[in-house]
Amino acid sequence: MNPASPAPPREPGELLLEQGKITAAQLEQARRRQRRLNLPQHRALVDLNFASEEDAWRALAEASHLEFVDPVAMNLKREVLELVPIKVIFHYHLLPLGMEQDCLTIAFSEPPSQMEQGNLRLLLGTRFKIVLATPSAIHAVIKKQFGLGAETIQRLREERGGVELNEEIVFDIQGKEADSALESTVSAFVDQLLQEALRLRATDIHLEPYANSIRLRYRVDGMLETVPVPADMRHLHAAVVSRLKIMAGLNIAEKRLPHDGRIAMKTGDEEYDLRVSIVPTKYGEAVCLRILGRHSLFLDLGQLGMEPNQEAVFSQLVRLPQGLVLLTGPTGSGKTTTLYTALAQANDENRKIITFEDPIEYQLEGTVQIQVREQIGLTFASGLRSVLRHDPDVVLVGEIRDLETAEIAVRAAQTGHLVFSTLHTNDSISAVTRLLEMRIEPYLIASSLVCSIAQRLARRICRHCSEPDPDIPAFIRDEMAAALGIPPAEVSARRGRGCVECNQRGHRGRVAIYEFFLVSQAIADLIQPGLRTGILREAARHLGWRSLREMGWLKVQRGEIPISEQERWTRLIDPAALLTTPGAALGPHPQSI
Repeated sequence: MNPASPAPPREPGELLLEQGKITAAQLEQARRRQRRLNLPQHRALVDLNFASEEDAWRALAEASHLEFVDPVAMNLKREVLELVPIKVIFHYHLLPLGMEQDCLTIAFSEPPSQMEQGNLRLLLGTRFKIVLATPSAIHAVIKKQFGLGAETIQRLREERGGVELNEEIVFDIQGKEADSALESTVSAFVDQLLQEALRLRATDIHLEPYANSIRLRYRVDGMLETVPVPADMRHLHAAVVSRLKIMAGLNIAEKRLPHDGRIAMKTGDEEYDLRVSIVPTKYGEAVCLRILGRHSLFLDLGQLGMEPNQEAVFSQLVRLPQGLVLLTGPTGSGKTTTLYTALAQANDENRKIITFEDPIEYQLEGTVQIQVREQIGLTFASGLRSVLRHDPDVVLVGEIRDLETAEIAVRAAQTGHLVFSTLHTNDSISAVTRLLEMRIEPYLIASSLVCSIAQRLARRICRHCSEPDPDIPAFIRDEMAAALGIPPAEVSARRGRGCVECNQRGHRGRVAIYEFFLVSQAIADLIQPGLRTGILREAARHLGWRSLREMGWLKVQRGEIPISEQERWTRLIDPAALLTTPGAALGPHPQSI
C-alpha cells in the first residue's frame, strides 16, 4: 500500500473563509482578480478590501507553515539591522530580527523562493530562519531606522565611489553636460516621496530646509507627521527642488521669489493634481505640495458623512432655482469637496454651471471654470460681474472676501441664480452676522440666503483596531446623554488601539461633521442691524437647529470618531476657567490686554 501523499498546500483565502473573516463570494472574486492580474491571493484580498493586511498575511504565514511577527512592536535596534547590508535590506525588502546560535532570523514580506534563499546564504554567509511580516510593518521599520530616501543616498554614494556627501549637490537639466546618474537618482527620490504620500493618503507634503538638515512632513488626516530622512539628504535638497520645479514647468534659475505651479500625476488608474508652492527661506527654498485626487469629485452625498435628514435637505438645495448657499469652516475642513459634490449633483444638460475660484482645485466635466488673477485685475468681484452676463444657472464663487463680492453674490441669488460660496466663520449661524458686519442690507440677506452650513473634518476610528472606550469622563457622559436624549447608562464610545493598517495611529480616513442653519421666514424676520448671534441661535434651536458639537456626539455614539476628535474640533473654552488660573501663568489680565 502506498503511503498517503501529503495534503496540498492551503490557500490563505480558504483559511480566512474558515475563520469567518471573508465570505465565499468574496473569496471567489479574489480568485478572479488573482487570475486576471497574476497576483498572489492574499494581495488580491487586501486590494479588494475584503481582509485587513494583518489578517491576510497571518493566513499566508499559516498556509506557508511560517511564523508571523510584527517587527513594529519589537522596537529593533540599529545594530540588529546592521547584521545585513543595507543594500540587501532594500533589494529583498526584508528585516533582520536577531541572531541566535549562529542562525539569523529574517522577516520577509513574501516567502522567498529557493533561488532567493540560496543567493541570500551566499551574500550573508550564515544560516537564517524565515518568518513573515506585513509589507507595511517592514516598510515602517525601514523608514523609521534609515529614513525615507536612504536607498537613494546609498545609490548615490556607490555612483560616486563610496565617498561621503559633504557639500550641496545641484543638478541643472538645462546644462549641456547634465549628470544623468544624479538626475535619475534625484528623480527616483522624488517618485519615492510622492508614492509614500499616496500610500499614507496624505493631502500635503512639506519639505523644509534648515542649516544642517531638512524636515519632511506629510499632512495625514489633517495632522502633520514628520517622516525621518537621512542626514545626507540635506545636500540633495537643491537638486530635489530643481526636479520639482522642472515637473511643474517653473524657472529653476529663480531662487529669490515665490513660485506656484501644478504637476499632473498618475499612478495606476488614479489621477492626481499636485499644487506646487515654493518660497525662499534663509537656508534654501521650502516646498509645499497639495495633493488633489480627481477621483474624490464623484462622491455620492452618502459618502460625505451627512446625517439622513441633512442629506435630504442638501439634495433639495442643489435643485433650487435660485438662492445663496454658504459653507463655513476653517481651511482644510472639506468645504471644497462638499461644494464640488453639490455641483456634481446639480450638473445636468439643462443647467449651465460656472465656477470662479482661486485657485481651481478640481476639474469638473461639464462646468465652465474660471481662475481668479488679481495681478491683472480679474478679482472675485470683477469676474463675478462678467460671469453673471454669461447666462449661468448655477454659480460657484470660491470665497466671499469683501463687501463688493458679497453684494454681487447676494443680488445674483435674488435674480434667478443658485449661488454657492464659502465664508470664514466659526459656525453656521455666524454667517448672518458676518454678512451684516460686511454692511450687506438686512433685507438682502433675508431674501437671498437659503442655508448656511458649517463643517469640520474629524479623524475616523480605524475599523481594524476599533475597541470600546472604557474611560468616558462623567461630564462627557452627562453631556452626550443630554444631547442625544438617552440615559447616561446607554452612552458609549470607541477608540482606535493602533495597528498595522493605520500605521499605529488609531485613525484612518476622515468624516465630516455638519451643522445646517436654514433661513426660514421666522429667522428672516429677525435679521436686522446689530443682531446678536445668541438671539438667532435661540430662535434656530426652537426650529430644530442642532450645533456642530451635538452632531459630533452622534458620530461618537455610533463609534465613527473618538471623543478626542470631537473635543478637538467642537470643544468650547470656558472663560471662567481662564480667569481662575493664577495670574503668573497668564500674564496680564485678559481684559487689560
